Amino acid sequence: METKNLEVYRNNLRHSAAHLLAEAVLKLYPNAKITLGPPITDGFYYDFDIDTTFSPQDLIAIEREMKRSVKRNSKFECNELSRAEALEVYKDNPYKIEIINSMSEEEIITEYSHSDGKFKDLCRGGHIEKTGEIKALKLLSTAGAYWRGDENNKMLQRIYGTAWESEELQKDYLDKRQKAIESDHRKLGTSLDLFFLDPISPANPFFLPNGAFIYNKLIEFVRNLYDKYGYQEVITPQLFSTDLWKTSGHYDFYLDNMYMMEIDENEVGVKPMNCPAHAVIYKSTLRSYRDLPLRLADFGRLHRYERSGVTHGLTRVRSFSQDDAHIFCSTKDAGIEIKSFLEMLRESYSAFGFDKPRMTLSLRPEKRAGSDEMWDIAEEQLRTVIREFDSNFEEVEGEGAFYGPKIDIFIPDVMGREWQLGTAQMDFSLPERFNLDFINSDGEKERPVVIHRAMLGSIERFIGILLEHTGGDLPFWLAPKQVNIIPISDKHQDYSEDLLNNLTGHGYRAHLDNTNERLGQKIRNSEMKKIPVMIIVGDKEIESDTVSVRTRSLGDLGSLSKDELIEKLISL
Repeated sequence: METKNLEVYRNNLRHSAAHLLAEAVLKLYPNAKITLGPPITDGFYYDFDIDTTFSPQDLIAIEREMKRSVKRNSKFECNELSRAEALEVYKDNPYKIEIINSMSEEEIITEYSHSDGKFKDLCRGGHIEKTGEIKALKLLSTAGAYWRGDENNKMLQRIYGTAWESEELQKDYLDKRQKAIESDHRKLGTSLDLFFLDPISPANPFFLPNGAFIYNKLIEFVRNLYDKYGYQEVITPQLFSTDLWKTSGHYDFYLDNMYMMEIDENEVGVKPMNCPAHAVIYKSTLRSYRDLPLRLADFGRLHRYERSGVTHGLTRVRSFSQDDAHIFCSTKDAGIEIKSFLEMLRESYSAFGFDKPRMTLSLRPEKRAGSDEMWDIAEEQLRTVIREFDSNFEEVEGEGAFYGPKIDIFIPDVMGREWQLGTAQMDFSLPERFNLDFINSDGEKERPVVIHRAMLGSIERFIGILLEHTGGDLPFWLAPKQVNIIPISDKHQDYSEDLLNNLTGHGYRAHLDNTNERLGQKIRNSEMKKIPVMIIVGDKEIESDTVSVRTRSLGDLGSLSKDELIEKLISL
């Protein structure tokens, strides 16, 4: 089955499974009110208005009922209803009534039934033909969810599940899901002493020394690339007058996501992004074509209001920093600049083991800034460049930003999940809004184009993604502690300290475990903290002037001389 057809089929299969879930809940809890139950990535959910909270035992009973419906292999059938009929049929369900009343007069109202018409639900479709096509299903978890995601509405009970066309596919998914649970970055953040979250500052992480080291090391990594690729770093203010946000358009289109306040009777906003400030820097002096391209990078703190229901660990926070940069260049040079950026991006991703990024090219939307001629040139520039990096890239019609076409870069992790990280976006609107120009080689004023670009994106989010991708086994160069030295007893302490000094003298982040724990516990602690290299020091090592080395990536390396150890560490 082709990928797109398979995706449609699985959506229909999981949508059908959601109907089976609603049917089972109503059978076991007749007073429950069903609301909405869509398919989602790898599964489905259904929200219920019910006085009880579903327990794990409840899910077992509900799943059993669903499987009985699968065995009956009943047909899904669609029935059209007039608005009056629909309002009458669902008059006792305020959620369905709200849905019906929100539909336009022209929209066709349909309901789907199965179990020989014993279960019906207001639904647009699509569905599989018969319930028996669901070869595997599993209810996974429960959660509270506000009706239609609005925290002002009633809290409902949500049940999540998954469904597949074979037992083998479901087993593979459940195995990956379990691995994902074990590699949850929030769990690793605690066990590896990296960060924590506290209600005293919602959705804003506290980075501990180990986490702060990783954070700063990533910024150092990006800065080294900036030096290589000709970027200049700037520092810009946190607070700006409303005048700036009105000029940039954020006041009209992004105000709900901004933190606003009044200072000296003037309204100001905390910056949610850096581009307007970089436009101010560009405009602060007369620019010539000889000054371009101007590549401005900024790690400034950004603040965006996110509703509590969508914040998540490090991957969705309210305050963050990103490897944000803006390139000001002539339109004809935009393709060259984006090619250089993609080369830098490829170099950066390889350092983390992200070797097969997927790229998409998003083309002009219906409502857009700039002329068709500018869009023609820009889209062809991006199309030409992207082919060099991903011959299988996907063009997405109508999904470009209103201000220009864009390239988005997605990376798969070890569990098969895909994350959107990098982006390169051409912007025709910002130069117009801020009246930016430069003197071209003919001595005339010309409007530059702005390229918004990021490789890692939010540093917080990238750390979360990297932790889950690696399971906490970070690349050797990024690990807060690289080597853990474990003396077997006190008499091995002096040799261990000499080894510690030798390693730190070579620039390695070595740690000496001189706690009173037993050897076995010290080894377990080192493994739990996922320190890449562990060195055991005992009588044999002292007598032979060697070290016994274990690594998490290569296993037991046996006894090495100190020089051999350094050579091995260099190769990690």
